[in-house]
Amino acid sequence: MPGSRYEGPLPSLLVLLTIMTGLVDSVSFLELGNVFVANMTGNIIFLGLGLGGSGTEVLLTSLSTGSYCVGALVGGRFAFKGIEHKGRLLGAATATQACALVAAAVIVATVGHGAGPGRLAVIAVLAVSMGWQYAIVQRLEVPDFRTVVITTTLTSLLAGCDESRSRLARKSLSIAALLLGAAIGALLIRTVSVSAPLWCAVAVLVAVAAAGFAAARRAGVQSRT
Repeated sequence: MPGSRYEGPLPSLLVLLTIMTGLVDSVSFLELGNVFVANMTGNIIFLGLGLGGSGTEVLLTSLSTGSYCVGALVGGRFAFKGIEHKGRLLGAATATQACALVAAAVIVATVGHGAGPGRLAVIAVLAVSMGWQYAIVQRLEVPDFRTVVITTTLTSLLAGCDESRSRLARKSLSIAALLLGAAIGALLIRTVSVSAPLWCAVAVLVAVAAAGFAAARRAGVQSRT
């Protein structure tokens, strides 16, 4: 996958995280009440529509947006501040996020995700984990791979005529990864179970965490300083 020799495996790992984002948002949108836990642009629009009397669930979008903000605050300002190596930081962050997604998947499989405490708990846990993820990804400072924000990537892909082929390829890959994750998530929900995309996302996170820790033991991935 496209990347620079200084970034090591980070671009490839962020592509996997983008696929994971599609998996998680497929569950939140299709099964948890037309709410996003990663795509906050959509959530703000849903919240505005609800406040305008459209019938959109204000409680769910408010819970998701607020939980995402908590995750972003903790992941961006407080978590793993002593870790300088990018691979180790990504490994620690994704291992922690995997635990959150396991909790969400267990809630879906046992308590359920219909109207009630189960659904609220799943939304909150998933949104916190996605805010956490994006805050950590920003700290990694890998160009063109943001795992959640695709609007900017899509616009710059089409408008950035003077960009190199490698950067255009990276942006295209990021968009395709989100699309693929959402498609796989929808397919798993329809053919397996609601919790299946979450377990698949856990597997992705575990793989990314393992690769991040492995990269930390090798030269080739920059520290954050």
